[in-house]
Parts: sequence; structure tokens; C-alpha cells
Amino acid sequence: MEPRKTVWIVDGAYLFNYGRNRPFDYLKLKEEIERANGGPIYESYYLNTAPDLSTDSQNAFHSWLKSAPPRGPKMRVQLYALKDLNCSCTSCGHGFTRSMQKGVDVGIATLIIKLAAQGVYDRLILSAGDGDFEDAIQYIKSELHKEFWLHGAMANLSTDLQCYADEVLWMDDMHPTIDKDKEKDKDKERERAQ
Repeated sequence: MEPRKTVWIVDGAYLFNYGRNRPFDYLKLKEEIERANGGPIYESYYLNTAPDLSTDSQNAFHSWLKSAPPRGPKMRVQLYALKDLNCSCTSCGHGFTRSMQKGVDVGIATLIIKLAAQGVYDRLILSAGDGDFEDAIQYIKSELHKEFWLHGAMANLSTDLQCYADEVLWMDDMHPTIDKDKEKDKDKERERAQ
């Protein structure tokens, strides 16, 4: 049997929030997902927002994500601008501005359907916890007959997506394989500083 073409799509904000409590290495994570997949990932996508796309403070990280192994995880990075929302306190009426993510969920849903319709993948691995992707997942499963794997944390992985998953890959089960090696990371930073 011919190996399955697999696409991995990452909601960057979801994995960022997970990594706040348990820092992980994206290269190690991709290697672990490929191990579970039984072979290489055909294409990988990372979608997230950035405060100002022209002066993105995460630029070094996003460039690293694009780097090929063994240096980086070789992901296609799609960034969306944050939108400012003018708000006011309901108690005192004080006005303030809040930045919010805009466009990433639509971008992910569009990518899921577009790549499936183009026949780019047989299996989708989605790293996201948001149930908002249910319609897109239902479509690729029932209409396009694609295999769907869900990847995320036990604490906040939508049951609306879990019920469609052919396989669930739990972040919690991937530690310590994907944990950042703090000593190696310090050594790399020292090398760059010299």
C-alpha cells in the first residue's frame, strides 16, 4: 500500500498557550508526530497572529520554523495582523484598547478545505483545540473522505473535534520527548552571542 500523504496544520496561539506551562521544541514535536504518523509529513503549516507584521518581534522564531531539519521543523508560516478593539468597562465606563486575534481560524479552516479539495493530503493532523473547525473537519471527513488526526492537550481539546478524529495525539503523552533541552538551548544562545 502506498504511504499516506500527511499535512500538519498548527494553530500557533494554541500551542503557544500550551508551551507557557510546559515549554517544548517544535523540531522535536514534529519528529514525534512523524513517528506517530509512521513516516514523514508532506507539508507543515503554522498559522498565528503578529502585532505588527512589518516589525514582527517573533521574526527570528518564525524564520527558524521555516528552516529545514536538522536545524528547524520546516513549516510554512502564515501570519495575520492583530486587530485593535476599542472597549469600555461596563462598571466605570473607562475606555481601553484590546488586541485580538483576527483571521487565523478562518485561515486554518480555509487551508483544511483547500488542501483537501486539491488532493494534497490523505491524512490531516491538526494541532488546535478550537471547536470552531468542526464544520471544516466534518466536510473533509464525510464529503472528501480524508483521514483526520487531532493533536492537543487533554486539558483543552474540543470534544466537538475529538468525535471526528480517527486518532488523537495527546501532547501530555509526548513529554519528555518534546521538552526543550534547557542546557542545549543555553549553549546555542552563547554560540550566537559570540
